[in-house]
Amino acid sequence: MRIPIHREGWRFIVVAALVNAALFVLAGRWGLVLLPITLWVVAFFRDPERQPPQGANLILSPADGRLLTPARAVPPVELGLGPVERLRLSIFMNVFNVHVNRVPCDGTVTRLAYRPGKFFNAAFDKASEHNERMSVRLAVKSPGGAEQDLVFVQIAGLIARRIYCELKEGQSACRGDRFGIIRFGSRLDVYLPDGARLLAKDGQNVRAGETALAEFPN
Repeated sequence: MRIPIHREGWRFIVVAALVNAALFVLAGRWGLVLLPITLWVVAFFRDPERQPPQGANLILSPADGRLLTPARAVPPVELGLGPVERLRLSIFMNVFNVHVNRVPCDGTVTRLAYRPGKFFNAAFDKASEHNERMSVRLAVKSPGGAEQDLVFVQIAGLIARRIYCELKEGQSACRGDRFGIIRFGSRLDVYLPDGARLLAKDGQNVRAGETALAEFPN
């Protein structure tokens, strides 16, 4: 069975495979020691197809992982949304989750902001404030025609050292579309607009592009 791989992963897979092959040549069966690591590298960059659920008002999970306890927090200041707190949903991705990120809903990218930072464990709340991050502000039109802002943020973790985001300002984005990846353990935050109805539960395992986190207000 063919395993779909994200293009950002091929160079890591090739290096891991070559090192493993060299160990087999030089040390025989000792190459088996590195085989699980090589297979893990392949699995880390897997990129399965996803089918978004029906429902125009849904806000989908941008990442695979575990939903942490929702909290009210101010969105990243670099997005220019002011000091008003919003409900923040945080998804923690461990090193065994699929790490390809997907757009949570249809909209237009109005602002992108990268900020360097620290590398605290992504499961900690302070990671949202202090860690390296890429923030996205998405303008979304509700079924009634009103425009709302949805924010989602890629956050580096304890061993993550590379955030990749292929979105551009002014771009129209479709829910469920791939937009980036974070290498080796990380976190995605979603800041909901006022009035959004929470659908997912604390501690729930969610899937990018498939699990509905919340619903826009009508």
